[in-house]
Amino acid sequence: MVEETRDESLKKVVQLLNKDAFANRQLDIFQSFYANTDEQRSEASNSIELWDSVPRYSISQQTMNKMRDDKGRLDLLEVPFNYRQTSLKAIVQPALIQEEKNGVKGTVSYYPSANEELIEEALRKIATIQQMGFHEPMKRSGVVFTLYQLREELRQRGHTRSFNEIIKSLTILSSSIIEINGEDKQRNKAYGKRSAYFPAVTWVNQADLSEDPNAKWHVQFHPLVTDSIDKLTYRQFNYQQLMSHSTQLARWLHKYLVTKYTMASKMKPFEMRYSTIKRDSAMLSGYKRERQAIEACDFSMNELKTQKIAHEIKRETKLGERNKIIDVIYTITPTLDFIAEVKAANARQGQLKSQ
Repeated sequence: MVEETRDESLKKVVQLLNKDAFANRQLDIFQSFYANTDEQRSEASNSIELWDSVPRYSISQQTMNKMRDDKGRLDLLEVPFNYRQTSLKAIVQPALIQEEKNGVKGTVSYYPSANEELIEEALRKIATIQQMGFHEPMKRSGVVFTLYQLREELRQRGHTRSFNEIIKSLTILSSSIIEINGEDKQRNKAYGKRSAYFPAVTWVNQADLSEDPNAKWHVQFHPLVTDSIDKLTYRQFNYQQLMSHSTQLARWLHKYLVTKYTMASKMKPFEMRYSTIKRDSAMLSGYKRERQAIEACDFSMNELKTQKIAHEIKRETKLGERNKIIDVIYTITPTLDFIAEVKAANARQGQLKSQ
């Protein structure tokens, strides 16, 4: 009887979609990776260039707690950043979540944060499994999954979460609105897009979730993910390594290298500046002292060595008057493993263009 319930739940989700959404050329390419072994394929996922450049998970839980008013509310969050030499701004409208504390129900605001980032990464990985991901060209894309499947994916990658924690994160992602806007002065064009992080989330029966964690859920990804699948602008990267980092900033640095360091070579080290990291990640503004923020950046940089992405990182401090730190320059020499992964991603890009 339980199996029949699962089948019926999947049918309800499929009815929302075009019959070809789970099997089409565009989706097949998104789910295929350039790799020599099954293990390498299982460790791979896709980075979405513009969407993953948006600092959309930049506020920590601790900072959020300090920012709330006495009613538990947060204001709109404005985060400026640069993308391909263009100044953009992300404006985040927080989710309103009803919670109970000491027997009293109230509404608390949440910005999507590190927990929600991990949920999205895991769901995008599950979407690369056949019959799990779906895509309707120029319309929508997403994933069908069970809470148990998502929980197991997180656990296997070192980020165990309870069912209630996962449901809360999914609620935050579907209730938070993000607007991305800016102006390309060189091309005399304005840019703007406004949507929920997850524009649609469907479940079978809220009351049955605790009884049947295998009931099918359906999540629709942000339009920028769909746009990237349509235009083949995503890039293969080592998802297992990303999920192994202990800090959110290290994950951001990793994704930055995946996107920018496309010609990785021992002969051509990659240069990153602390000022750029602080501006475009928006994760280092909450420190009281600049030196504390730099120490946090140093720690996350060293994780790139721990995870065998960087073979060597040279650090140069730029000082101003009275020995005040103006900037820090990190020069990164990649490992042979990272170079091999970049070459695999480039080979796949070549395949995408030909197809």
